[in-house]
Amino acid sequence: MSEKFSRKWSEGKNRTPLTIRIRETVRPPGPLKKRLVFAIRRIEIQIQTLDKTTDRFSERDKSIFARIVDAVSKHDMPRANVFANELAEIRKMERMMIHARLALEQIALRLSTVSELGDIVTTLAPAVDVMSSIKNGMAKVFPEAEREFGDIGNLLNGIIMDAGHSTGLKVDFQEASEDAQKILNEASTVAEQKVKEKFPGLPAGMPTLGETTKTETKVS
Repeated sequence: MSEKFSRKWSEGKNRTPLTIRIRETVRPPGPLKKRLVFAIRRIEIQIQTLDKTTDRFSERDKSIFARIVDAVSKHDMPRANVFANELAEIRKMERMMIHARLALEQIALRLSTVSELGDIVTTLAPAVDVMSSIKNGMAKVFPEAEREFGDIGNLLNGIIMDAGHSTGLKVDFQEASEDAQKILNEASTVAEQKVKEKFPGLPAGMPTLGETTKTETKVS
């Protein structure tokens, strides 16, 4: 590791607040290490937000499922089907949020392993791809988080740019994309299993809505 990068990683550069004030939200001042810790913290906050949102959807899921059971017990299949379709949409959103949460958890874990001797460029590049995919996938389901995901991605991009400039390392975009896809695929598989374990199947005679439609997120 060059002495220049070592100083930038742990100490940062002296800059006047006026020149960086506009960019502080997505590219805060200070050493790379502190900026990385800041990014990890923002990811952890989003994980907590997704957990709370998923809990609210779970309560809604239980309520609608109870209505389906009641409608089926009364042989009111048209009403049961209406609720079943609503439940399918809710479970689709729940699956996407669980998927995003698991992917974010993997990113936070990877970023926390970056040290002064770590390869910061190759570690962060897949994380940026994953953040972009999560942001795009969650745009309609969880729009209030879309901007935050974008800001975190920009923050990580800024760290990569500064690290690459200091070390001379370049991003292998194909390798980063493949690594990101592995993270997303693993999260998708685990999310699917968690949904099946967490939520009961529909009553006999009802279509298995919410379980047959698998949403996969791919790196664009």
